[in-house]
Amino acid sequence: MERVLTIDQVKPGAELPELGYDVTATTVVLGALASRDWRPMHHDRDFAQIRNGTRDIFLNTPNQAAWFERYLTDWTGPYGRLGRMKFRMRDSVFPGDRMVFRGRVDAVHTDDAGCGWADVTVKLSVGDKLCTECTARIALPTAAGDNPWTRRGERWKPDAEVGTASARR
Repeated sequence: MERVLTIDQVKPGAELPELGYDVTATTVVLGALASRDWRPMHHDRDFAQIRNGTRDIFLNTPNQAAWFERYLTDWTGPYGRLGRMKFRMRDSVFPGDRMVFRGRVDAVHTDDAGCGWADVTVKLSVGDKLCTECTARIALPTAAGDNPWTRRGERWKPDAEVGTASARR
């Protein structure tokens, strides 16, 4: 049976399950290839070390974005729909690193169109070093049978501000 996370099951302050992943050179290279990023610092160790002065090849921006999306949709299940995401990269992620994602729900609300939203902060760390911090707004079903993926036009407003304080839970 498919797990469906609905907005009423999510509370501000809730911690998301941690995701850890051991990064390999393959992780870095395949992410660069998938995003058609041919810059050598994402696949050529000598270029990365000699020309760029970095420790090794490293994850590119679209690869990190994909990992954040995976983390969030692993939490929400198949009906979670990313509305917006912003992140700031502070340090690089290299082969041999174990990247760990940790998230927390900041706010939960339903907009004027009836769409349920969770605002989440996610941190990507390697050891005790914060590499990237992300904020995201993700739509969740408001009840069984609701599916944010079917929302279009006026029913889909990921950038709309919350209308009233009573909309927050």
